[in-house]
Amino acid sequence: MKRYDRICIGIFTAVILILVGINIAFYVSENTTSGREYNVEIERLSRQIKTEKIPDISECKYVTDIEKFDSDQNDFFNSDSDYVIKEIDGELYRFDYKASSANIKRIKIIVNVCMTAMIVILIFVLIYIRNQILKPFYRLSDIPYELAKGNLTVPIEENKSRFFGRFTWGVDMLRETLEEQKKKELEMQKDKQTFLLSISHDIKTPLSAIKLYAKSLSKGLYKDKEKQIEVAENINDKADEIESYVAELTNSARGSFMDFDVKDGEFYLSELIDNIRSYYTDKLLLNKTEFTIDKFTDCILNGDIDRSIEVLQNIMENAIKYGDGKGIDIIFSDEEDCRLVTITNTGCTLPQAELVHIFDSFWRGSNADNRSGSGLGLFICRQLMLGMNGDIFADIKDDRMEVTTVFRKL
Repeated sequence: MKRYDRICIGIFTAVILILVGINIAFYVSENTTSGREYNVEIERLSRQIKTEKIPDISECKYVTDIEKFDSDQNDFFNSDSDYVIKEIDGELYRFDYKASSANIKRIKIIVNVCMTAMIVILIFVLIYIRNQILKPFYRLSDIPYELAKGNLTVPIEENKSRFFGRFTWGVDMLRETLEEQKKKELEMQKDKQTFLLSISHDIKTPLSAIKLYAKSLSKGLYKDKEKQIEVAENINDKADEIESYVAELTNSARGSFMDFDVKDGEFYLSELIDNIRSYYTDKLLLNKTEFTIDKFTDCILNGDIDRSIEVLQNIMENAIKYGDGKGIDIIFSDEEDCRLVTITNTGCTLPQAELVHIFDSFWRGSNADNRSGSGLGLFICRQLMLGMNGDIFADIKDDRMEVTTVFRKL
């Protein structure tokens, strides 16, 4: 803010100096000989009178009239125009003229009025920018830093600025979301720790039994073959019990590491597609990838608009990452009471046999090579679509990857 104030002071000073300079230029112009051209014409006409010629003012630019003094004339020295009195051969003559400085005065007045108005408008604009844009933004500049440090409990002060009101509201929503996620994460960590302690305790019992049976067998305590078979079956049962605990642990790890909450709402298909178009048109243009969106009839879809955008963005990012960069298309179709949105890309190198695994968590295809990724993108898409009572599936046709999302229409 201090730097902006210094800039404003510099601008005001420069404008005032310009205004002063213009007025000095006008003053100099009014008081130089170039501003008294009428004297030249008066001298020329005076010489004509001295030589007893009839003075010709038809070609004069400044002198408008010549009047000879008459003792009976009372208004000789009263004229509405500027004039000069000269004595020629003992006679007085009045030369009426229009001075060029009059135009300069008018121009000076106009310029000063315009410059003053400009200064007033400039002051208003700079003050408006300071109070309505820079000052609110300055107050908001520390918010991302505080959020990064984890200070999520203090609500963000409401800002009614037309420029930052929506931004403040959005950042406060982000703060609340981060705070809620932090609470959920802590609860999830607590539940996970409790679950792990419970599982580890449950595993100890069958594991101890297995170790005891194995030790007994190694020492030959069971001579009877039927008893040995019984002990072997007990070991197998205990191993199955441990396997069930491991399976439970695996399922818990798969299902609880992410939050897939969706809001049950409705939105227009055009709203969803416009968001994807505005985000990816320029990006794909820079990549020199041909991007086409087929024409479609608008309709109302059931689901969460934000989650739907997330799904299509995940699919688009996969198309960019694993395609050959030549073309990406979005096409539409209808099936019963559903609208199908299909994103296709050229240059698919995924083997057909691996297609059934692409929606599994942490799975990456053989075409991933050294590309970065976690193997969660399409898994997240599937969970979100199922949460919105929709579906998602994929297919490979003619070296093109096709991923289709199914949205229910209202």
